[in-house]
Amino acid sequence: MQAVILVGGRGTRLRPLTSTMPKPIVPLVDRPFISYMLEWLREHGIEDVIMSCGFLATSVREVLGDGSDLGLSLRFVDEPDPRGTAGALKLAEPMLDERFLMLNGDVLTDIDLTSQIAQHEATGASATLALVPVADPSAYGLVLLEDDRSVKEFLEKPGADRIESNLISAGAYVLERSILDLVPADRKVSIEREVWPRLIGKGLYGFPSEGYWLDIGTPARYLQGTFDILEGNVRTGLAKRLGGDWLAVDADAHVHGRVIPPAVLERGVCVAEGAHVGSLAVLGRDVSVGAGSTVERAVILDGTQIGEGASLRDCILAAGCRVGARTQISGGAVLGEGVSVGADNVITRGARIFPGVQLPDGAIEF
Repeated sequence: MQAVILVGGRGTRLRPLTSTMPKPIVPLVDRPFISYMLEWLREHGIEDVIMSCGFLATSVREVLGDGSDLGLSLRFVDEPDPRGTAGALKLAEPMLDERFLMLNGDVLTDIDLTSQIAQHEATGASATLALVPVADPSAYGLVLLEDDRSVKEFLEKPGADRIESNLISAGAYVLERSILDLVPADRKVSIEREVWPRLIGKGLYGFPSEGYWLDIGTPARYLQGTFDILEGNVRTGLAKRLGGDWLAVDADAHVHGRVIPPAVLERGVCVAEGAHVGSLAVLGRDVSVGAGSTVERAVILDGTQIGEGASLRDCILAAGCRVGARTQISGGAVLGEGVSVGADNVITRGARIFPGVQLPDGAIEF
């Protein structure tokens, strides 16, 4: 079976991480984000994948190649302009078989696709939507099912008096090619708003799943996804690398301080004496952590240098950043690529510093 992954968005909610690279190849722990989805598909026997790309599509192709490193075949379709979820799918029509998967590329999940496909075949459905439960149904569009799992109704962010379900769409669909007959060409079309409602009572089914699911759309969710991978809350290929001690330290890393699992330290990392890394920390290649500094619940990407006595908690630093001595970064703050922050600064409360910005010593206490 084939899969079409929609990765055409600009990832604006995840800026400044996506200011200089498309979201699918933003590093998540130790690999490009989209690699988790590709590995998940391969585990369920999907080896033919079509990527529907938009923003910075060339970068996605350069990083992922033809998919052979992941044991599958990758092909690409470029959106000439934003076409919406169904419009992007329509562009891939010449490449599609009679049955295929359609996936939202923003999602980290381990839903049982094999069981979803089996239900689709057993019911003779035109479309089967993977569904996941959420704790606060009022914040989402809900999907109501009949007893046979056919879709009865969609409720968009209902009030408390109308909540009859806690199931939302997980952005993973098994589709018959006939669905494309409902999608006009050459314009923006939403599959959620324009196609699904027309299929109610005509072969539209839901597949409730208890699997892990998270939309990695914001810095807070990016961090949560990182922590869940490190803690094994979602099944990924990283578990083998972390091993029983939940710690992956590259042989070429130089650790003179303390590292608390779970954590990942890549090639060329240098942790100075008296520094404290972890738990829940990811240090990319050639990251250096100065003496007496603390890095926990944080992602620090390739080539970033952290001075002495700094404190980094609950934050994300893109590649090539510089952090001066005694600077504090916390509270969901995000530094874009190449940001330089001098000594004795305080950056917190979800602040986002965009690529290339330079802050001198003591310039900010946010």
